Amino acid sequence: KQRGGKEVTLVEGFVGDPEDLKDLAKMLKSKCGVGGSSKDGEIIIQGNHRDKVCDLLSKEGYQVKKKGG
Repeated sequence: KQRGGKEVTLVEGFVGDPEDLKDLAKMLKSKCGVGGSSKDGEIIIQGNHRDKVCDLLSKEGYQVKKKGG
């Protein structure tokens, strides 16, 4: 999806206010020490941070389902 072959961690299925999505993305980017973006109910974190993102989301009380290898 127009990422130039770079690895990203994609968080899908967010249900809630767009401001909450933006705040959650900001927290995840900060904790992972990388850049990223949020839009259309998705959060994109630069690099492979799947395990860390899953742990952070679980601690925040979100239901997490891992996909991919």
